[in-house]
Amino acid sequence: MTLIDTRTPDAKRLISGATGDWEIIIGLEVHAQVTSQAKLFSGASTAFGAPPNANVSLVDAAMPGMLPVINEECVKQAIRTGLGLKAEINHKSVFDRKNYFYPDLPQGYQISQFKQPIVGEGKVIVSVGPDRQGEFEDIEVGIERLHLEQDAGKSMHDQHATMSYVDLNRSGVALMEIVSKPDMRSADEAKAYVTKLRTIVRYLGTCDGNMDEGSLRADVNVSVRRPGGEFGTRCEIKNVNSIRFIGQAHRLRGAPPDRHPRGRRQDRPGNAAVRPQQGRDALDAFQGRSARLPLFPGSRSSAAGIRPGLCRCVGKGSA
Repeated sequence: MTLIDTRTPDAKRLISGATGDWEIIIGLEVHAQVTSQAKLFSGASTAFGAPPNANVSLVDAAMPGMLPVINEECVKQAIRTGLGLKAEINHKSVFDRKNYFYPDLPQGYQISQFKQPIVGEGKVIVSVGPDRQGEFEDIEVGIERLHLEQDAGKSMHDQHATMSYVDLNRSGVALMEIVSKPDMRSADEAKAYVTKLRTIVRYLGTCDGNMDEGSLRADVNVSVRRPGGEFGTRCEIKNVNSIRFIGQAHRLRGAPPDRHPRGRRQDRPGNAAVRPQQGRDALDAFQGRSARLPLFPGSRSSAAGIRPGLCRCVGKGSA
């Protein structure tokens, strides 16, 4: 992705430092759970609060020979969200394998979308304020893409003194990853953007937006630069699950200037390094044309109407 600067440095948003002023750059990757009764590639329930490992099909558990079948309702919900974001709906999108090796990911890979997502560029108008004069300011936050992907399970480290438990209820649940452009310049703008995004998906009925249940969470990408200068190296704070915490995530206390993912500390302010994400390099994470499965959501007119028979998958193999 080529980064394009769309904002003029604003003196009131600069951070004063010992060597001069700095400008904070924020971009968000919001993971919104698709409102649907079944998972993205299986018929298992998505109901919240079920006993551990109660909503797990053979596909979710990655049993040998199990082939995923796309949930058409999840495709429709992604298209609805894209239209709500004033985004381009791609006539063809492709699913790929993204290779991770975590205990809570039984397949050893995540079915996601890389170069050809279901939704392209869009925009969200965000109202920030009020300021000390009681006035609001409207800013435009660009949407880079929206793609569909599977959620992973949950590793639980507080259930036993020497072992970690795994709950696969969330494994395979459909997520919409909504990737913004790095257009935000303050914590208040980031909070207002997520608030507006949650309002949109709730109005459309495509995600319930319940952050306390994990239905909406964000990876916060933060960097600093000299005002108007080149973009700096970003630091990623993962899985932030409240708007207030999103506003705090830019406080990079003790964070190194690299892209190693970090998580918010619950016990004290700041953040700490989390498990490394294998395959951060795109060529390592996504590989093999045999693992690609195209999706054709029909014409733009049918997408706008969300008519039955909207999508069809074409391909061989297990995505």
